Amino acid sequence: MKHTYQCLKKYRIAFLTLMIALFSSVHLSAQQNAPLFSQFVYEGDDQIYKDHPLEEDEFYTPILQGTYPDPAIVRRGDDYFMVHSSFSMWPGIPIFHSNDLVNWTQIGHVLDRKSQLFVQNAGISEGLYAPAIKYNPHNETFYMITTQFAGGIGNMVVTTQDPFEGWSDPYPLNFNGIDPSLFFDDDGKAFVVHNDAPDEGEELYEGHRVIKIWDYDLEENQVIEGTDKIIVDGGVDITEEPIWIEMPHIYKRDDGRYYLSCAEGGTGDWHSQVVFVSDNPRGPYKPADNNPILTQRYLNPDRENRVEWAGHADMVEGPDGELYGVFLAIRPNEENRVTTGRETFILPVDWSGEFPIFVNGLVPLKPKLKMPEGVENKTGQDGFFPNGNFTFTENFESEDLDYRWIGMRGPREDFISVDSNGLTINPFDTNIHDTAPISSLFKRHMHDTFTATATLEYSPQSENDLAGLVNYQRETYHYVFGVTKKDNEHYILLQRTEDGESTIVASTTIDADNPIHLQVRADGDDYRYYFSTNGTDFTNVGGTVSADILSTNMAGGFTGALIGLYATSSNDARPE
Repeated sequence: MKHTYQCLKKYRIAFLTLMIALFSSVHLSAQQNAPLFSQFVYEGDDQIYKDHPLEEDEFYTPILQGTYPDPAIVRRGDDYFMVHSSFSMWPGIPIFHSNDLVNWTQIGHVLDRKSQLFVQNAGISEGLYAPAIKYNPHNETFYMITTQFAGGIGNMVVTTQDPFEGWSDPYPLNFNGIDPSLFFDDDGKAFVVHNDAPDEGEELYEGHRVIKIWDYDLEENQVIEGTDKIIVDGGVDITEEPIWIEMPHIYKRDDGRYYLSCAEGGTGDWHSQVVFVSDNPRGPYKPADNNPILTQRYLNPDRENRVEWAGHADMVEGPDGELYGVFLAIRPNEENRVTTGRETFILPVDWSGEFPIFVNGLVPLKPKLKMPEGVENKTGQDGFFPNGNFTFTENFESEDLDYRWIGMRGPREDFISVDSNGLTINPFDTNIHDTAPISSLFKRHMHDTFTATATLEYSPQSENDLAGLVNYQRETYHYVFGVTKKDNEHYILLQRTEDGESTIVASTTIDADNPIHLQVRADGDDYRYYFSTNGTDFTNVGGTVSADILSTNMAGGFTGALIGLYATSSNDARPE
């Protein structure tokens, strides 16, 4: 009996050993089939920065290039914090820190946990809209309030006493509409203002919206039922049928009056910033007689270095005691297309009169500004965010990736791993067309003219496997430039997807036994894709293609284009 037991034990151990070996073999095979990216280099080369080099006392605007829209800013002491919309990008709501409004460091994202963010099935331009960030000195707490069009959340607020240390889970708020903002009065009372639809049956025209105010309960983090009131109907002058009054902020001045500043005209070519005044935070509010206080809509469309769509602003006192405003705007390319999205700009604000006005905000915006007194420009140095023309090199040497790398609809940590060899992407069985988490690590396009090069080691096992680069505007508009397999040959191909319809622009066989260098060269509206097997000699695939599908003009939505390191085990792009 004892002998039989020992034999069975030996057989069991042998069986388990065999199973572990088989599992390890399968796991190793799967890892070997996962693409390895060992380097990524992005080089911006826009002509505007060559034509306008910085003097010692100057800095560039936009201060954040690429799709960093809907800026909101707050100051506590010498610290400035700024947040931006992120839609379905993951993590959500990038947050930046500065001590001087010129040199910015990204310190993370406000919403970086699955208990905070619910965008798993949201389209790229859905998810999170228009955050506002405020500080309440009465309880020494920061508040970030926004609208999450995903997961049934709606309007919500999160809090922290230290933005460097993370934020609470969301408190859902009991009101409709979008673009909420908080205001804390000197006496400790709190209010929420936001965009909403007019009362039922009161809609007068397409785009007719109102601004509402509620009293806010700081203990419950909730609006107080029954306190809602319309404080702006339509906009500055409802007889002119203004559209999309939104993103309100209330400021209190030393004169004891309350100033309500809002975007008006929609986030397009009629965008602007307007202002109202009242003796009470709950109104009534009277519009300024010099509205709009910021816009580019009246200017010659043929002007050089055009900036358009300016608006959605927030104001803050600078380190020199002067007032500044951050806002969004776009810079179209030579074909009048927008691929970099809505970027974050800054201007001084003159509030020497009754109402504020953005300095030179009604004339063509310039690419450079004078720095606040006593500030030194360190952008691109010592960890500060770069602007102008710059090179971004990622060798994937640390598990703590740069915050500029983001996922789509899900955490990047769900599909990546980093070791001494580089970045491995473990492919999902979703692909780039899906409105679902995809295994692609993205960064924003920040220039019209740039070169991006990725070094890839990859041996796809079947036609269902693909890895490479993607230029992505949304799930139905993008380019895929990747390596796959057909029969017994490895191929590199370029796929174009327009309005959900995909075509293979070109494909060619390739030797996948050695590292492959994939490259995209963007020159305004012209894109060219190249590969190299030695890192020196590059071969074009597909000739010159248009960036039209990467533009907001064609694809719609609210985001700029992204470039991604992409992999899938559910590939639909077949070589020809």
